Amino acid sequence: MERSIQKNGLINLLTLLAVGVAGFAVARFANSLAGLVGVVFMGLGILVAAVSWFQMRLEDRERLEKLELDELARSHGGAALFEAKDAEVFPAQRSREQFERFFVPAFTVLLFLLQVGGAYFLWRWLSRSTGVAEVKDPVSGLALFGLFALVLFLLGRFSGTIARIEHHRLLRPGASYLLASAFFSAVVMLGLVGVWAGFPRMDFYVACVFCGLLLLVGAETLVQLVLEMYRPRLKGKVERPLYESRLVGLLGQPEGLITTAAQALDYQFGFKVSETWFYRFFEKALGWLVLMQLAALSLSTCVVFIEAGEQGLLERLGKPVAGRTPLGPGAHLKLPWPVDQVYRFRTEQIQSFNVGFTPDPKREAEPVVLWTVAHMKEESDFLVANRVDTSIEATNQLTGKRTPPVSLLTVSIPVQFQITNLVAWVYNNGDAPALLQDLATHEVVHYLAGADMGEIMSHTRLEMAQVLTDEIQAAANRHTMGAKIVSIDLEDLHPPVKVAGEYENVVAAIQKKEAKILAARADAIRTNAMAGAQAVSIVNKAFADRAARQIGALAQAALFTNQIPAYDAAPSVYAERAYLQTLVRATATARKYILLTTNTHDVLQFDLQDSIAQSMLSLSVTSPPKSSP
Repeated sequence: MERSIQKNGLINLLTLLAVGVAGFAVARFANSLAGLVGVVFMGLGILVAAVSWFQMRLEDRERLEKLELDELARSHGGAALFEAKDAEVFPAQRSREQFERFFVPAFTVLLFLLQVGGAYFLWRWLSRSTGVAEVKDPVSGLALFGLFALVLFLLGRFSGTIARIEHHRLLRPGASYLLASAFFSAVVMLGLVGVWAGFPRMDFYVACVFCGLLLLVGAETLVQLVLEMYRPRLKGKVERPLYESRLVGLLGQPEGLITTAAQALDYQFGFKVSETWFYRFFEKALGWLVLMQLAALSLSTCVVFIEAGEQGLLERLGKPVAGRTPLGPGAHLKLPWPVDQVYRFRTEQIQSFNVGFTPDPKREAEPVVLWTVAHMKEESDFLVANRVDTSIEATNQLTGKRTPPVSLLTVSIPVQFQITNLVAWVYNNGDAPALLQDLATHEVVHYLAGADMGEIMSHTRLEMAQVLTDEIQAAANRHTMGAKIVSIDLEDLHPPVKVAGEYENVVAAIQKKEAKILAARADAIRTNAMAGAQAVSIVNKAFADRAARQIGALAQAALFTNQIPAYDAAPSVYAERAYLQTLVRATATARKYILLTTNTHDVLQFDLQDSIAQSMLSLSVTSPPKSSP
């Protein structure tokens, strides 16, 4: 029987190897991602089956060695043969112990690295293959993987039963991987059926689930390695192989979960709960209960509710149902999943996409936005015309720096749109959102190539927004996308961050130039006005002086003419009067002394020093009031 189990382990190894090679060829031919990931899992099973088969050989050699030594001991009837050390007497046992002590843990560590590393690299490979992987000939792949699943299941079921009946622990790992590989092949079949039914990404989703299972098996292997370091060693107790995965065994033999649950219940309650009539009934009716649950779950998918503001597309086996699309808000009946599926779209909501940038939530929270600091993830720079007046001499000049006719512009253009025809939006183009964004980018590039940098940065943004809205709408109509361009925002247009500082310097120089020109014009206006006012003032003063001189001369001539009659009437009086007037004018500022007595001969002494306050000299004397008679 031991020899038969060893042959069974070798058959398991060869079967996994053959199915793995054939499965890899079929998966590559059908371009099935799930099939390729399942083959990787089979490859790990090949390693486990090879190690378990080699360990079977070591244990078989040890068993034969003990039988030979027992026969020799009985034939010689003495124990002198066994006085030597165990390493010399039992070399096969020593080899088996060294194998289990050193090689098995090292192989388990290698298996853990392969599982985790395989899951990581497969996930990265799948992330790059989502847009290009297309299953070819799913019917052929479905038939061959069905054959693989049948062969693996029959052989794995037989090996698992033999391992459980004979209590042979080393046959279980290979049998578990056989059954798990059959399970993986069946799931690959489901993915191919989904692709054949019109769900092209079903195979990709199955491959992602396989990567998650592979990572979970790697985590279990790591836990087993950690627990092995703290496991107490009891002499004579046979332990499970360290590289055997309970999770893989559960995938291949799910009924083992019921057995484990029964044992846990028996241990928890202290009596044989698994032998009660209720547990026996539950165990027998478990399949029907699961079917009832699945039926209830399937019936729950027959009713779909479309929310307000939404519309739904009903597809049957991947094709639209005539007369039932689109579905309006409310409750609708359909066939159960996966026959009928409903895809919801918010047709009344204003949606948006971005041209030229990717939003960065961390940078959008900044209160101040500068050209020299990137406030979003700018995707690329756009070429824009730069209209510069160039003379013929400068154009024909071969040397020196010349201003190029184009500039670079960083644009951040949010485009708002609304779905107006859901059927056209979904079915007329493969990826409508990406196509609409590409069309908008194309129109923006086309418009900027013929626009002027200075005009865009100053006063033509409103006109540019309207033109771009019309152009993008026309492009969408040409592709019958069923979408309406609502608005375009052109507030964030600026030079690239790397040259924004130099651009600001140029703008500042232009502004300073204009400021100086305006200041010079103001100074010219002010100077000319002051000069004109001063000239008018001088002219007016000259006219006033001329008029004063003329009037003075006329007055003096009139005065002389009027003095002649007075002189002729009384020459002596006129001369005396003239003398006195002249004296008054001459002594107007001189101090005068009045002598009231005239009949005395006085000697007058004059002290020309001012000893009297000027205020006393300028006192005014008022005459006394006259008394009434």
